[in-house]
Amino acid sequence: MSVLDIVTWPDARLTAVCAPVATRTPEIDQLIADMFETMYAAPGRGLAAPQVGRTERIFVFDAGWKEGTPTPVACINPQIVSLSDTRAIGEEGCLSIPGVPMDIARATEVTLRWTDADGTQERKFTGAEAVIVQHEYDHLDGIVIYDRVAQEQSQ
Repeated sequence: MSVLDIVTWPDARLTAVCAPVATRTPEIDQLIADMFETMYAAPGRGLAAPQVGRTERIFVFDAGWKEGTPTPVACINPQIVSLSDTRAIGEEGCLSIPGVPMDIARATEVTLRWTDADGTQERKFTGAEAVIVQHEYDHLDGIVIYDRVAQEQSQ
């Protein structure tokens, strides 16, 4: 495993829409392992493929490791199945936009479907996990927190 370089704003790779992973390969497994190592070293709670210069629809996250309860999740080809109507505003940071936290409105619950080493998964996330999932999913669609702030200000 190795720590990868984190792409920072305004690198154009952060605005690209990522392509689905067609086949899980040893290279994809290595990328996921490297992404976890990079995320923990940063230290962050989530990391999406474009943040390390890759264009695959992959993100990793671990909402509990900083509190001593690791809960690592690797998501290949994630799909948001549903978002709650209830929103909460919270401060979000981004490893690709270091030192610039922003208040972002997010759904308080998100149901996500993805593939991992055990096959297809589907789970409802709440709290910090819901925020992380939505943040990392945004990266796969070329959306960064600046875009969310601009969207909220235009409403």
